[in-house]
Amino acid sequence: MPTPRTLLAIPLSLTLLCLSTAASQAGPAPNTNALVRLLVTRGRAPAAALLADDSTGSLGAPTGTDRTDAGTNHALGTTAYAQAGPGISRADHFRAGSITKTFIATVVLQLAAENRLSLSDTVEQHLPGLVHGAGNDGRALTLRSLLTHTSGLYDFTAVTGGTVPVSPTQAVRMAVTHPPADRGRFSYSNTNYVLLGLVIRQVTGNSYATEAERRIIAPLRLTGTSFPGSRTTLPSPHGRAYATDGSDVTDLDPRVAGAAGELVTTLTDLDRFYSALLGGGLLPPHWLREMLDTRTAHGSYGMGLFPVRLPCGITVWGHNGRISGSYVRTAATVDGRRVLTFRVNTSEIADPGLEPALLAAEFCPRTS
Repeated sequence: MPTPRTLLAIPLSLTLLCLSTAASQAGPAPNTNALVRLLVTRGRAPAAALLADDSTGSLGAPTGTDRTDAGTNHALGTTAYAQAGPGISRADHFRAGSITKTFIATVVLQLAAENRLSLSDTVEQHLPGLVHGAGNDGRALTLRSLLTHTSGLYDFTAVTGGTVPVSPTQAVRMAVTHPPADRGRFSYSNTNYVLLGLVIRQVTGNSYATEAERRIIAPLRLTGTSFPGSRTTLPSPHGRAYATDGSDVTDLDPRVAGAAGELVTTLTDLDRFYSALLGGGLLPPHWLREMLDTRTAHGSYGMGLFPVRLPCGITVWGHNGRISGSYVRTAATVDGRRVLTFRVNTSEIADPGLEPALLAAEFCPRTS
């Protein structure tokens, strides 16, 4: 489960890949296949895959025949697929880590749009007595501060290492034994979204999983997306997942992450979800603007989404997700008309410069 600050701090100089700082000045960007292969060679991932969709008709990937061997690239209409490495496929189910947060934030904002809660509500109003101790005080924290990671709450996964299954209440109690960071300052913490999951249950009487399925997964027909609860296995089809030491971690108890990172999904479903969300299909315009407003987090984060400005001046929105055995990144234009998701079947990419390179290659204008 990643910290977006890590991504935001990565310099967007792409010299390692022979790209200039502005794609419009650099000429053609490298073929997406070559960049996906670099996730395996330079990024030291066992396998990688990318799926990009473009409703503007300007996707810059070559057309070809859909194949399943390493390094293929397939485009059908406005969809392009690339993969590298063995044992990975376009239809695979995988763990999406903190991309779960975009789903949770969407549900909370839908409830706000229905006047069932307010972002200015305090945590204490919904979860009385839960957040207290070591300087933590739920009476001083709003739902907005949870959504934007400005609550200052300690990240419970710093205690568990993201490997110990815990209940939501246990996670919060772990966090509040530690003094908070400065309230109002952006400080990424999985505890915030575990609390939001509890708030959803308190407001609706249903789990966050049930509400997300009813409000997002079913309407968008995200047939490969689920909240597995305590189920340790992945739905079929799926490949294997590996820790950075090479050990197989395909089977995993999702309660290590809960509402902060439980989601299981597919490349197709993530592209569809972010396209629908940013295209206005899940939230009224006012609430979508709230989601994209980064002022509370001083430019670092909106609500379940964060922006990245590319070297060519384009800003893309999305989230990344890291959980044992899986790293995923989805990014899209602000209107949702261009979106890509890539994944590797291990916990991290050895070369952090590859991620901004992929984003620039897909989203920045290319010149001949």
